[in-house]
Amino acid sequence: ATTERPSIPWSETIFYEANVRGITMRHPDVPESERGRFAGLRNAQVLQYIKSLGITSIEIMPVFAFIDEFHLVRKGLRNLWGYNPINFFSPTPRYAGQQAIVEFRDMVDAIHDAGLEVILDVAYNHTGEGSESGPMLSFRGIDNATYYRLEPQRPGSYVNDTGCGNTINADSPVVQRLVIDSLRYWSGDLGVDGFRFDLATILGRHATGFSGEHPLLHAIGSDPLLAQRKIIAEPWDPGPGGYQLGQFPPPWAEWNDEFRDTARRFWRGDENHTGDLARRFHGSADIFEGSGRPPHASVNMITSHDGFTLADLASYERRHNAANGEGNRDGHAHNFSCNHGAEGPSDDPDIRAARRQHRLNLLATLMLSQGTPLLLAGDEFGNSQTGNNNAYAQDNEIGWLDWSGLRADPAFTEAVRHLIELRRKLPALRLDNYVHRTLPQRDKLIRLDWVNPDGRRRDDGDWDFGHAFGALYETSVAGGTSDKVAVLFNAWEGELEFELPNPPAGADWRVAFVSAQEHVAIKRRQMPLPGRSIAVLVARPDELLSNKLHGT
Repeated sequence: ATTERPSIPWSETIFYEANVRGITMRHPDVPESERGRFAGLRNAQVLQYIKSLGITSIEIMPVFAFIDEFHLVRKGLRNLWGYNPINFFSPTPRYAGQQAIVEFRDMVDAIHDAGLEVILDVAYNHTGEGSESGPMLSFRGIDNATYYRLEPQRPGSYVNDTGCGNTINADSPVVQRLVIDSLRYWSGDLGVDGFRFDLATILGRHATGFSGEHPLLHAIGSDPLLAQRKIIAEPWDPGPGGYQLGQFPPPWAEWNDEFRDTARRFWRGDENHTGDLARRFHGSADIFEGSGRPPHASVNMITSHDGFTLADLASYERRHNAANGEGNRDGHAHNFSCNHGAEGPSDDPDIRAARRQHRLNLLATLMLSQGTPLLLAGDEFGNSQTGNNNAYAQDNEIGWLDWSGLRADPAFTEAVRHLIELRRKLPALRLDNYVHRTLPQRDKLIRLDWVNPDGRRRDDGDWDFGHAFGALYETSVAGGTSDKVAVLFNAWEGELEFELPNPPAGADWRVAFVSAQEHVAIKRRQMPLPGRSIAVLVARPDELLSNKLHGT
């Protein structure tokens, strides 16, 4: 790489997951000749927009040379996502004009020049041949038994722990060397700042099952070059014992689907999820702290490429995947979604308002929680896939971002931008260590209290029921000054009045964010929080935060 890499601490990191074609094909500022290509993602307007949101790191979906699966070609469809690699060292020609390596590198340089990191989504778990009856395209023609995991009783058949027909043999020293060499090439020669590993449990699989102490996981985490990069696991695969959230060693971070599902269920109004949500909001210490990892190891998300977009999550109760040609049987059946009274698009103003507030609640939960947030590109302006929750085969208007949403509701995008800014301005929301009641830090002490709406501290029995609670951070600095941040959650349908503690000397409580459309005002120490909404209140002596409502 020819330009300087940004060096962004984990505590400041916010990922933005995007597909090269998906983000550029319908972007009004990308010239026709650059759409769907690396050149489109280096477009100055595209990068300036991402930067203006407060994003620090673009997580780019797979760019390794990949092929379309045979069953898609037969149906006249194409693979949009790219999780079907045939070479671990070559950028895919379909994202380039003449020189894929040069054009990839130019894109990385442009992203770095914008002050953003490049995180690459990589699929080392299988290759694009498919099953043993597929074509000979990659390592099968070199040394089948070395590169792939084979059935012990039937060495002509592949173990299919990936669900893609074959599984890389992570126990093979040749494969381990290949993966490390590939990572070092993309990182050292091509400038990539980190990697998200698709089905990463495959890289920790012995013949007997997954091990967090697998030599390949250790080699990736301890390589001198890769140790300077961000490494993130998707901690599951479809094979036996494939769900391994929390089982990766330091310095790995992991995608946290517990965060995703809990936030969705809480804001949908499901019963008895306050305790679960508090644990996710706290950074999922119950999952990650035991292995000695800090809150940032939890990569929090509400949505990702895999599943509903945020707009669809609040508009559909069922998947609508007919366009994939698999009889609507593919994709997740359990999405913890709700449609607020109508399946799909609606002109009803009440339904539209409820959906908007639901989306804002979820994004606020994402940005205000401890851990590392991941925002799916387009969720900040309501991008829809018309209810398709498995758009891997939709290299068309279904899978491409519809940028007209930016014009339809610019205040929503502005509210997301404000949430990201709040996260940046309030260090208590992005701590490097878990706070259990109190957390000493150099010259200050951070305290976290969980409270009921009536102001009482929550005890263990309180977590078993209810739809509302508050998290209260107090930061005390040597010398006596302090500030307080309150995040208030109300998933009940009616308004609740929250009793606030005394503000620090010389300060008053101010509303920094509220997702509800209704006007809210703090009277004395009472905050009326409308139903199904979230608020951030700040009490600090300075005027760092403007006293205006966002989310309206």
